[in-house]
Amino acid sequence: MTIIEDTFAEAFPMRGTRLIITALDSELAMIAATEFCGNASSVIGCDAEAGIERVIDESETPDGRPGVSVLAFAFDRKSLEAAVTARVGQNVLTCPTTACYAGIASESKDDRIKVGAQLRFFGDGYQFSKKLDDRRFWRIPVMDGEFVCEDVVGTVKGIGGGNLILCGTNQATALAATRAAVAAIRLVPDVIMPFPGGMVRSGSKVGSKYAALKASTNHKWCPTLIGQAETSLSDSEGAVYEIVIDGLSESAIAAAMLAGIGAAKLCEGVVRVSAGNYGGKLGKHHFHLLKLVG
Repeated sequence: MTIIEDTFAEAFPMRGTRLIITALDSELAMIAATEFCGNASSVIGCDAEAGIERVIDESETPDGRPGVSVLAFAFDRKSLEAAVTARVGQNVLTCPTTACYAGIASESKDDRIKVGAQLRFFGDGYQFSKKLDDRRFWRIPVMDGEFVCEDVVGTVKGIGGGNLILCGTNQATALAATRAAVAAIRLVPDVIMPFPGGMVRSGSKVGSKYAALKASTNHKWCPTLIGQAETSLSDSEGAVYEIVIDGLSESAIAAAMLAGIGAAKLCEGVVRVSAGNYGGKLGKHHFHLLKLVG
């Protein structure tokens, strides 16, 4: 029987956006989206947290081509704008046949970030814009034709750091359960899991014995340290994985966590489902596991 621990995941406010990346075929769209999301696991060491939300059918994209939806998060709008613009410029503009569109609209200028409005300068004066209704698109000449990029992209108040901690009897059982939970969460809209494959083996705590580090290994969840340091593990828990979830709303993260818990509970060898928090000192969003499961 899997224990659902009486604890909560502590998450914090972020600024989030959605981009729709399209290309001639689904393979190229996924390549561009994957490259966009590179080195974007945690704002502890990255300029943003980003991930693939879902594959989009041609009938849903602005230009009728295969697409991929990506979400990106940063602590504020200025940081998000810098990260998104750099990533689109380096990893989408450069990929054959791609285009990039806003996945979130905003009527308020204070909620928008400039993407095409900045990347247009790469056109060296040969770029030009076209306006459709209230949306402006920049057409930048490139060697296989044109790169189309939306002028501005809307942002919303997002949430980062929703999480689940899955404790298994051994590495194989914990990993299988985490993969199952990740698969279930991927079906939930408006969320991403920014770490590799949606899984985290290196859970962290705030601070370190080394002054230069902002974060270090969360020793309480490391099974090899049982007997050497304070632990949160029982003797039957031989491996632990964490799933970190960023979302565009509190309800989206709650739905994702519930889906993950449901999938993990069905897996053999899962001893406990827990969550990471810092006693409420890190963020204002608290997701209590027992309330989620009812």
